[in-house]
Parts: sequence; structure tokens; C-alpha cells
Amino acid sequence: MKPWEAYFRKVEPYVPGEQPKLSKMIKLNTNENPYPPAPQVDEAIKNMDIQKLKMYPDPTSEILVKAIAKNYGVKDEQVFVGVGSDDVLGMAFLTFFGSEKPIVFPDITYSFYDVWAELFQIPYVTPALNENFRIKKEDYYTPNGGVVITNPNAPTSVYENLDFIRDILDHNQDVVVIVDEAYIDFGGESALKLLDEYENLLVVQTYSKSRSMAGMRIGYAIGHPTLIKALNDVKYSYNSYTMDYVTLVSGKASMEATEYFKECCEKIVATRERVKKELTELGFSFPDSKTNFLFATHKTVPAKELFEALRKENIFVRYFNKPRIDNYLRITIGTDEEMDALIEFLKKYLG
Repeated sequence: MKPWEAYFRKVEPYVPGEQPKLSKMIKLNTNENPYPPAPQVDEAIKNMDIQKLKMYPDPTSEILVKAIAKNYGVKDEQVFVGVGSDDVLGMAFLTFFGSEKPIVFPDITYSFYDVWAELFQIPYVTPALNENFRIKKEDYYTPNGGVVITNPNAPTSVYENLDFIRDILDHNQDVVVIVDEAYIDFGGESALKLLDEYENLLVVQTYSKSRSMAGMRIGYAIGHPTLIKALNDVKYSYNSYTMDYVTLVSGKASMEATEYFKECCEKIVATRERVKKELTELGFSFPDSKTNFLFATHKTVPAKELFEALRKENIFVRYFNKPRIDNYLRITIGTDEEMDALIEFLKKYLG
């Protein structure tokens, strides 16, 4: 080690899902939406003012903030936007978790949380989910520096109802509670309904799943104006121009394309419910998913074996080589044709 390396901040980085570059493949490993963005997004990009690309974008992201606020019936000052929900969540960790007490999130959840905690030197504890991959709410009653819950959870796909979320909030009045709702549009009720009751609640959502815009990188948080102001103060101290002009224009158009958004979500949910039945008939079991993916295990064939067999056929699913979940595959819901190909291969392979 060189002497100056001793001062590096060293962390174990987050490992994203594989992004294969094949012309023919079935990509079911990163929970992307299989359908294209709304046609209104295409029109907005074609008609945007190209001259604005020579100028810095609006640091307040006003047109996007206003579109999100209007869609959810909240005030502009209740909305914060960032470069994907990862950026929003990372900023929230940096802004709200300055206590010496540990923050709390489950042992099996979005694997970026512990990375941010390590990076920002935030103490944390990770209570174990129960045998059904559900949160034991009593684990969140103890004094802490903040709470983070993904709902529905990833990679387990398990959803907890609003009474459960309300109970967590009732027992954590003195800290910020973040509810990460990347998958809420595919099932369940959003905790946005609780904002008027809890000033310490921050709800985070994304364009990457239900709005078919993972490649554009748009995330947002909705909460009390005090929380949003604090987030913006940190953002402006770090990087004022996080959202580029093309993203702002596209994001506004997508948020306003309500009917298309609903149609895509309904198609994915219908495919998911159909595939649940077919996988069950093939000997798979999984939690009752309220997301755009299934977290499946087979009764006899190891998950790693299936993962490798599928990969040889250019069918990509997600495998986690981690304790408690190393015999599960996370399978994104693709188009009906893609899921038919997956089922057909599994039928042959399982024989």
C-alpha cells in the first residue's frame, strides 16, 4: 500500500445487475419495464428547444417538480427530484442520518442501503426478516437514528399494508422514516396517503420501473416541506445541476401520460399473475409478489443451477449468492412472449 492510500475511504461497492450486450436475449434480471416509454416522451424530446442544451439546466427542476406535485396532489415544496431514486436515497441518507444512534433496515432488502451507510459512516443495524421474509415490526420499536423500509421489499417482493407502515411511524416519531416505493405501482397502497399524519415521513419513488425510463435516471421524494428543504440544501451544497434539460422535459411528459402509465402497469400485473400459476405448476414457490418480479425457488433444483442453465440460453435472471436467499431467483416480469419463452425452457429443463 502506498502511504497516501491509507487515507482512502474504502467501501464494498454495490453490485448492479448484469447488463449483457447481446443482440438476441431475454433480459429478466434488472426489473426494467419491458414496454417503451409513453409516446408523449418521444414527442417531447422531438419538440424540445435544442438551444437550451448550451445552457445550464434549471437547478430547481421546476417543470418536473410541478408535474410530479400536480400528479400526486401535493405542493411543489413537498417534492424533491434526483438522478434516479438511488441519488434521492443517497442524498436522504446524507441529509437525515446524522445521529450517533444506528439507523434500521432489514437484513434482506435493497443492497445499496448498507453501502451508503458505510460510505457516509452511518451506524446501522439490520434486524432479520422472519421465515416468510416479512419484517418483524417490534424490531423497529427500539431507539434508533432513522428507519428505511422498501415496500414492496426487494428482492423478496413482499408488501406490507398501510396499517403496518403507520405502526412503524407511530413508534418512530423522533426520526425520519423513509419508505422506498420503487415497486408500489404494481400492487398495494402508497404511504403517500400518510403524509398529512406524519411530518417525519419521506416517500421515495422512481421512473425506472413503472414508467419505463430506467435509462433516463429520474427519482423523486415526497414529504413535508421541512424535509424537502433540507434535501435541497444538501443538494445545492454538493451538485446544483443534477437534472439535465432533456431529462426534465422527458420526465414531465411521462408524468402527464397517465393513461399509458396505467395500461403498462395493468399489463405487467396481468402477466405476473398468469406466470405465478405456471411457475407453481412447475414446482416453484415464491412470496405473493406485489412487484414487477417474482422471487422464486424450486422444490428440487438449486437456484444457481437454473440461473446458469438459463444464462446459457441467453435468458438472464438475477441470482444472489447471499445467506438465506441463495436458493432463490429474482425473475423480472417481461412481455408475454418473453415469459412464454422462459416457461417453455423451464418445462423442458425440468423435464
